[in-house]
Amino acid sequence: MSREKKYWKSEVELSNSVDISDLKHNEFAEKLPIDLEMSDELVESSTNRRDFLKYLGFSTSAAILASCEGPVHRSVPYVIQPERIRPGIANYYATTMFDGYDASNILVKTREGRPIKIENNKLSKYNGSANARVHASVLSMYDSGRLQGPVLSGEDITWENLDKQVLSHLKKSENSGKNIYFITNTIVSPTSKKIIKDFTEKYKSIKHIEIDAVSETAILDAHEIIYGIRALPFYDIDKANFILSLGADFLGDWMGSSYDKGYVKNRIPQKKNNNKAKMSRHIQIESNMSITGSNADIRIPAKPSIQKQVLAYIYNKLESNNSPVPDLEDSLKQKVDTIIEELVSNGKKSILLCGLDDIDSQIISFRINEILKSEIKSKSKVSMLRTGDHKKLKDIIDDYKNGLLGGIIMSGVNPVYSFPDSIDFKSMLSKIDFSLSFSMKMDETSVDSKYVAACPHYLESWGDFEFINGEYSLCQPTIKPLFDTRQFEDCLIKWSGSEKSYYDEIRTNWESNILKNGTIWNKVLHDGIYSVDNKIQLTPNRNLNFTAHIDSMLSDKLDGFELIIYSKPGMGDGQQANNPWLQEFPDPISRVSWDNYLTISKFDADNIGLKNYNESDGALNSNYALVSCDETKVKIPVIIQPGQAKGTVGISFGYGRTQGLKNEMKTGENAYKLYKNFSKHQFVSIKPVYEIHEFACVQLQNTLMGRGDIIKETTLDTYNTKPKNYWNAIPVVSKNHIETAVNKKEVNIWEEFDRSIGHHFKLSIDLNSCTGCGACVIACHAENNVPVVGKREIRKSRDMHWLRIDRYYSSDVSFEKDKENKENINGLVESLNVFGELEDPNENPQVVFQPVMCQHCNQAPCETVCPVAATSHGRQGQNHMAYNRCVGTRYCANNCPYKVRRFNWFLYNNNDEFDFHMNDDLGKMVLNPDVVVRSRGVMEKCSFCIQSTQAVILKAKNEGREVDKNEFNDACACSAACSTGAMSFGDINNEESNVFKRSKDDRVYHLLEYVGAKPNVFYHTKVRNNGNMKKT
Repeated sequence: MSREKKYWKSEVELSNSVDISDLKHNEFAEKLPIDLEMSDELVESSTNRRDFLKYLGFSTSAAILASCEGPVHRSVPYVIQPERIRPGIANYYATTMFDGYDASNILVKTREGRPIKIENNKLSKYNGSANARVHASVLSMYDSGRLQGPVLSGEDITWENLDKQVLSHLKKSENSGKNIYFITNTIVSPTSKKIIKDFTEKYKSIKHIEIDAVSETAILDAHEIIYGIRALPFYDIDKANFILSLGADFLGDWMGSSYDKGYVKNRIPQKKNNNKAKMSRHIQIESNMSITGSNADIRIPAKPSIQKQVLAYIYNKLESNNSPVPDLEDSLKQKVDTIIEELVSNGKKSILLCGLDDIDSQIISFRINEILKSEIKSKSKVSMLRTGDHKKLKDIIDDYKNGLLGGIIMSGVNPVYSFPDSIDFKSMLSKIDFSLSFSMKMDETSVDSKYVAACPHYLESWGDFEFINGEYSLCQPTIKPLFDTRQFEDCLIKWSGSEKSYYDEIRTNWESNILKNGTIWNKVLHDGIYSVDNKIQLTPNRNLNFTAHIDSMLSDKLDGFELIIYSKPGMGDGQQANNPWLQEFPDPISRVSWDNYLTISKFDADNIGLKNYNESDGALNSNYALVSCDETKVKIPVIIQPGQAKGTVGISFGYGRTQGLKNEMKTGENAYKLYKNFSKHQFVSIKPVYEIHEFACVQLQNTLMGRGDIIKETTLDTYNTKPKNYWNAIPVVSKNHIETAVNKKEVNIWEEFDRSIGHHFKLSIDLNSCTGCGACVIACHAENNVPVVGKREIRKSRDMHWLRIDRYYSSDVSFEKDKENKENINGLVESLNVFGELEDPNENPQVVFQPVMCQHCNQAPCETVCPVAATSHGRQGQNHMAYNRCVGTRYCANNCPYKVRRFNWFLYNNNDEFDFHMNDDLGKMVLNPDVVVRSRGVMEKCSFCIQSTQAVILKAKNEGREVDKNEFNDACACSAACSTGAMSFGDINNEESNVFKRSKDDRVYHLLEYVGAKPNVFYHTKVRNNGNMKKT
């Protein structure tokens, strides 16, 4: 018998399949380009990235094998292994994500050719931060429901056959004189615009129109009227001293927002030489409780119709105009007068942001900013993230009615789902001869289209973008296409008769028209971004009849409740509804996952008969509301939302999908049905429906009950005028009848050891910077293989999030008043009454967000109760978990004061009961190989990304250097993902590190410090700039 050992790379090889053998030997049969083998610097190499990609990731056949025949851990190995690809070592590629709704310049982390995580591109000045949806988009690439090739009437066909039939339809349309409409989302690619232009010039019957699912037509039209350019305004928010927002959720999704980083820049109080700190001031007037409103210093709930009156009142005062305006209520008028004073006193450093979906309101808001001579609205830059014009749909409808519609081609849109009920697009598609949908999924529109062209994911694609004039970015593949897909640009090029590829067109266009001063293509591809001085000069039109626009703005016929349709940070416009990370992502405000709902004020809910209530196990239930808008009716569950303006209701986009999803992901109701005339503001009637709906809500305690030891908060005035021990006192305990600070050594029952040797990790969280966006939650999921458990388990409080973002409302007008009410309790009877009142949020509460994860306590209560030493403390400050030692007693979870430990009640992978990505062969490709997938009966929690901190240490050791001062910040997934810098992770023993410097801030405190656990996570007291306006 031969003693030579034979190794097999997967059990599939044991089948002796001929296909497997051929695949193994031919996967990378080509040799590497010579200069790639000889050079360490691909950036300066003449060999392009496209050649290099031949040796990255899975080929089409390999991916189909992996997804259809074998589990993910059987991924095909490298036969000829490139020098730059080493197993166990991550590679990063700069690329750009744009899906018509979200836009971000990002880095993609790959392992052995598999993209597994999204990170921020710090080289990008304007769009370098990824939101929760962008972070989750890597999982959408591994969606097993993706189309694997082109389809004709539900049957697979070849691309060659599709090309022939499409060309036949195009020629037929040319001869018949009928029009074919090419409907896309906003096209921000310079090269794609050129390709579409060439295509429409070749085929005169093709009419290209852009339509965005969530339209910004009102603000686009207003900007064109005032400034002569159809684009979105761009704001330098970081320069603002005073911000007034009327319904603009600029920390959310307003105009494809990426303003959070600039906003936070002036929101952190830092004392100067005079020992006085300054902050920008932010007042929000809105209907729905939004992320932006939650972060405002002062929030004023008001219906959109009232917001228009406020806007008109401000204009009249600033312009000294006497046009008639409805009288504001005295209390509101007083506040608005104070706001006007602040707008004027801050002058060019003030800005009014208007989110009202009304062209007249937008025109008046632009005019107000011109009167203020605001420097915040850029005079040289505009955003081109949305340029769609839904009014052009009328051309399609007219041609259809007149028999002149020869066909429809669609890319980046899903009109059957996202168009209002008033437009029967589904019926139109069924009655025309030619309909073609470019899509990744068999979605609602693709199902009703004759032809479906399978598209690649953006991580498999080439592309270029210009989101802001002069700011260019590139999209490059990070893996070869998993399936037999083709980008729509490649199709248009082919149908135009050219033999070039989309990649060829991009590179030619860039080298001919965009790159300047000898810039090398590979260098730009490496960086992902490129800037040129392409400024414009915006000159306002001052000759408009603004009084007429005021009259038009106030002409609404008020009838019933005012509905505001909005987008959630998790679901957005609904494109990624089949992404389990986003379905399980709790809404930052309501803390509900796996659902959308009607938000309504308690006042209106009581009057109508709508209610929320808790089951005996604490789970949240509601009855339903029947929402009617003209002939359209939607039955939807209800959340009674503190801060909702009376007379208004809200419903979020993105839910109610019916095609291209697993059954578990078919959640919620479709708000697009109510999106009449593509306006987010509608008038509706509401009736109660007495049926029970069960919510999956991760946080049932809404208030702090006056506990100032969880959230510490103060005002800017107090921060500047009172000593630290007044607004950030350290808890004391009694020792020998003497009050002693809890952090003093003499009251510590634990034996200390020297932590100044080597690395010691700490995490700083600034509550002034945390907007509650949740990007860190999804980043943690991606890095640490956190399982998705589904709505049923979430409802039982069995969520597995390692990191949660607690949201608290004040029960009085402010948290400060809550604390006073609690401290002034006198006697048992009063305590029962007051504590009962403290459980209920105010009708217009203050809001605060607090990220909470394992605090990695130096004196951890969990470690002492584990009977098998499965959890222990390391020298570097991390609380370790040895999963293979854990026997699931859950003593640690019971003993944790922060409630951050998660128990695996079931096996969440390879389990049909949890049919999410870990039960899916293709979905498992996203798993991080550096982090073990936990099994049933094991406790898990935040690890401070120990796999990454050790990788940083080993990398520095191999390179013969010390770790850079802030190198650890990007090792921890949450801090790396945080676009505002609210989280900062690092080595506290390095005095040059950011976390060390932040630890010396007067605002530092520890969560539940009186427990004496000595956490390695510290928070910064939240400071609000209430100014002269008191919250009432």
